[in-house]
Amino acid sequence: MVKFVAGPCVIESKELLDQVAERLVQINQRLGTEIIFKASFDKANRTSLSSYRGPGLEKGLEMLWDVKQKWGLKLCTDIHESHQAAPAGEVVDVIQIPAFLCRQTDLLVAAAKTGKIVNIKKAQFLSGEDMLFPYEKAVKSGAEEVWLTERGNIYGYNNLVVDFRNIADMLKISPTVMMDCTHSVQRPGAAGGKTGGNREFVPAMAKAAKAFGANAFFFEVHPDPDQGLSDGPNMLELDKLEQLVKELM
Repeated sequence: MVKFVAGPCVIESKELLDQVAERLVQINQRLGTEIIFKASFDKANRTSLSSYRGPGLEKGLEMLWDVKQKWGLKLCTDIHESHQAAPAGEVVDVIQIPAFLCRQTDLLVAAAKTGKIVNIKKAQFLSGEDMLFPYEKAVKSGAEEVWLTERGNIYGYNNLVVDFRNIADMLKISPTVMMDCTHSVQRPGAAGGKTGGNREFVPAMAKAAKAFGANAFFFEVHPDPDQGLSDGPNMLELDKLEQLVKELM
C-alpha cells in the first residue's frame, strides 16, 4: 500500500492543526488511505535567527497529542537533538531525521531506541547509495522499520535538483522509499534570509518519483501557503492534496 505523510511545515496554531487534520481525515475516509499527519514542533534549521521556529518541544508535543486524540491520525515529527527522541517517541508514530543531520550517529541511535518507525531524509550532499550507512546505524540500534526519503541534492547556489535514480538505489536498501515532493522544490536561502521555492512543480515531482519506484510520498500542505510561517513558497495548497493523492494511488 502506498504511504502518505502530510501536514504543515511547522506548528503555527491549534486552529491550523485542526483544519489540516480534519481534511486528512476526510481524504482518508473517501480514498481508503491512511495519511500520517506531520508537523514540526521546532524548525531548528531556519535560514535566519529571526525566523519563526515553532512552539518548542513540550508545547508542540502536547498539541500533536491533541491531534492524535481528537482526529485519530497517526503522527510524524522531526527531531534535531538526541534528547528529543524519547519524549517525541511517546507521542508520534514516525520520527523523522532531517536531511542535514542524517549522518549524526547519536541522533539516529536515539531515534531507533524509541521503537518507532524512523524516517531518514537523504542529505542534500549524499547519493542514494550513501544512505546505506545511516540506514544501518538505525537498524543496528534497534529500529524495526526504517524509511529513506529523497529530497534533492544541492546544485550550485540556492537550488536543488532531484536525481530520481537515487530512489531506485535506496530501494535496494530499504523497502520503503519516500519522495519529499515539497522540500525538493525548495530554493534554499534564495528569498532574502529565508528559503524560496516553486510549488507548481510539486505534482510533477511526485509523479516522476512514482515512475522510479517511490512507494511513499511526503507533502507539506497549508490552506494558504503564502501566509505560512515556514516553507510557504514550496508548500502545496491543502485543497489540491486529495486529487494528487488519488492520482498517485
